[in-house]
Amino acid sequence: MIRSRMAPNLKFNQVVDRLNAAGADILNLAFGESRLPLMESLAELLSAAAYQTTYGPVAGTQAVRDAAAGYFGRRRLPTDPERVIVAPGSKPLLMAVQHAVPGDCILPQPCWNSYAPQARLAGKTPISVPITRRYGGVPDPLALRAAIRTARARGLDPRLMILTVPDTPTGTVASPETVRAVCAIAEDEDLIVVSDEIYRDIIHDPGTELLSPAEIVPHRTVVTTGLSKSLALGGWRIGAARFPVGERGDRIQAGVMAVASEVWSTLAHPMQEAADYAFGDPPDVRQRLEASARLHGAVARAMHSVMVGAGALCRPPTGAFYVYPDFEPMRTPLAALGVTDSRSLQRFLFDEYDIAVFSGHLLGDDPDALRFRAATSMLYGPTVEDQTAALASADPVNLPHIRKTMTRVETALAHLRSRCLEGAV
Repeated sequence: MIRSRMAPNLKFNQVVDRLNAAGADILNLAFGESRLPLMESLAELLSAAAYQTTYGPVAGTQAVRDAAAGYFGRRRLPTDPERVIVAPGSKPLLMAVQHAVPGDCILPQPCWNSYAPQARLAGKTPISVPITRRYGGVPDPLALRAAIRTARARGLDPRLMILTVPDTPTGTVASPETVRAVCAIAEDEDLIVVSDEIYRDIIHDPGTELLSPAEIVPHRTVVTTGLSKSLALGGWRIGAARFPVGERGDRIQAGVMAVASEVWSTLAHPMQEAADYAFGDPPDVRQRLEASARLHGAVARAMHSVMVGAGALCRPPTGAFYVYPDFEPMRTPLAALGVTDSRSLQRFLFDEYDIAVFSGHLLGDDPDALRFRAATSMLYGPTVEDQTAALASADPVNLPHIRKTMTRVETALAHLRSRCLEGAV
């Protein structure tokens, strides 16, 4: 029986939007959306393709699969177009893989909030393995093998493992050594790996090394990506998946195609036109990706400084557009304010300071931990003019509209810290 509960990130975002529309002034750091303006070239393509209303091939047209194969190839993942499927977002592709691969599913803890519900919808039991102290997105190799053995002793059947490179919620990029170690265990334990690389084009420092699991264990790795985060096209719902060569890959791809044919049929033609262009990495897209990565990095690093200054522990962000602070050092004084876990911390910031964050327990984290995710991409301004200025600025953090919201967070957390210190005296 399907559990009747909406995804908490979407539900919370709707609540915040409704309150703000009614006159509230809530700063929304809870929703993982890239708030950047639409590229004019993509708008023109979509408009020109609007009259293409017929169904297309389930996997996508040859042109868009060629473009996606080229996209992967330029990222050190040589790809045959026949191993590509495009879809209305990477989310349904991830769901389809859950249905196509038997057994239970290993997840990093914490992780994106839809992985575990998708596993349950597919009849799987999620098996959570903590991340390392330095990086998120992949399980700690030291804990992974023991977790697999414990799961099997419980009668579970781990067959699938999802990794996120770069990561939400921590905004970090796992080191190549960690990815290699996890992939070695996947090889030993015969696990299928899904590498969710939707944030791959958002590496803050071009010198940061990103190693895809598909470079290490290509015969057992499915790669998913999309344009929602890198090009701020969340509402357009454009995703792609790359399947491994060989009999195992054939079975998974056929299973995903079966789900696709019964659930979404095809990616809309106008979106395929946009995807064909964007996956081709033309100069304007490359320029946008570079500008976006600089912006995301600058604002995420500034927010990291705010969180650390407020007394939290926090991994330095190196990719995507998130920070994931841990207020454990302030547990005792926070408890005097009624804040004892991630749920009450989220509620306190919302009620006392009109700041919405996304509680760690909703991301599969320990419910008693004092952690939350903050999406820094929500700070670029409500208008196209503000967002364009942020993209173009050499110092976006000090633009008036970004500095204003950053100061609002800093002031709220400083006030919270002072209340904690007063209570501790």
